[in-house]
Amino acid sequence: MSRPPLLIVHPGSELYGADRMLLESAVALSGSCPVTVALPGPGPLVDELEARGIPVEICPMPVLRNSALRPRGALRLLADGLRGLVPAWRLLRRHPGGVYVSTLTLPSWPLLARLARRRSICHVHEAEQSAPRLLRRGMALCPALSGRVVANSRFTLDVLTDVAPRLRRRATVVHNAVRGPAEVVAARPRLDGPVRLLFVGRLNPRKGPQVAVAALRELHDRGVDAQLTVVGDVFTGYEWFAEELRAAVADAGLGDRVEFLGFSADVWPHVAGADVVLVPAIGDESFGNTAVEAVLAARPLVVSDHSGLREAAAGYSAVSAVPAGDPVAVADAVARMVTDWPRTCTAALADAAVARRRSSPERYAAELVAAVLGTPPAVVPVPRGLPVVAESSPAPVAGSGAAA
Repeated sequence: MSRPPLLIVHPGSELYGADRMLLESAVALSGSCPVTVALPGPGPLVDELEARGIPVEICPMPVLRNSALRPRGALRLLADGLRGLVPAWRLLRRHPGGVYVSTLTLPSWPLLARLARRRSICHVHEAEQSAPRLLRRGMALCPALSGRVVANSRFTLDVLTDVAPRLRRRATVVHNAVRGPAEVVAARPRLDGPVRLLFVGRLNPRKGPQVAVAALRELHDRGVDAQLTVVGDVFTGYEWFAEELRAAVADAGLGDRVEFLGFSADVWPHVAGADVVLVPAIGDESFGNTAVEAVLAARPLVVSDHSGLREAAAGYSAVSAVPAGDPVAVADAVARMVTDWPRTCTAALADAAVARRRSSPERYAAELVAAVLGTPPAVVPVPRGLPVVAESSPAPVAGSGAAA
């Protein structure tokens, strides 16, 4: 007997970490039942979903963001809720299988699901332990209204149940799937020329690109020949931070050592051209896909030792966990890796094989379908090893003129 159609809702249409996880979830669930994805507007995620045969509906929806704490943001939240009420209700009525809500920032959907007598599942990807307790209670509303909860890490579940302990009884932890490159490009065996550092992620203070820049300055002051590539862009409203970051680079005299490439949907050429990946996040991270991507690509990783990043990067030999917000510690870790480069490269290749098993989409799909649809866990095939090719061609020396 075929399963009834399931509605999937998500608050954005880009292709950053949470958006890619939505794509993985939609593909996984579509293998077991008909699914439709509701998004608030157009974007590259729409194209990716439709390319996989997954229908998309555009539906206005209220999204809980920090801007909602200000009068203008609260008015926009209310307006989105009113505009999206009727379309959301119609979508729910067309999907007797219920609604899978891919984030806790969409509390209107499980509430409407209750009214429409539809089941709801909230997949929690957010874990801001440092946020005020009252705010965290408010953010727990969406999972509290849902019939089932899926958390992307034990850390995420602990943060959630600290303010809503009863949710633990109906919650399941499913670690993220993280897809690696089609082939592993081995790191260059000798560090001829500058050490190539890479930062990938949103340009905002929580992600720590400013720490990466400060670590580069520290290495430069020590006489270490290094350069930094920054791949990522800002949320609307954070343009001021990008300007501050560029100003810090200029003030440090690193204009010819830092390259800002902006957002890139395909990060693998950038990772292949790097020697060491930096994930110096200051704010809490629920898991840490970017960290796992570095390990999957056989690149040594320096990562902040806190929150879900600790869980994502645990157990790997070529990973160095350092105190968050400490550029000196980041520089020290890079220096240690460079000093024993052959051993570091060998360890990174071994880590990549382990990460491929841990983070496989097949494992994620089996666990997610079991948690969302209540089916017995499937037998997960062990991923085969990927071919390893020689080092990539040298990355161009960074220049100050690249625009984000």
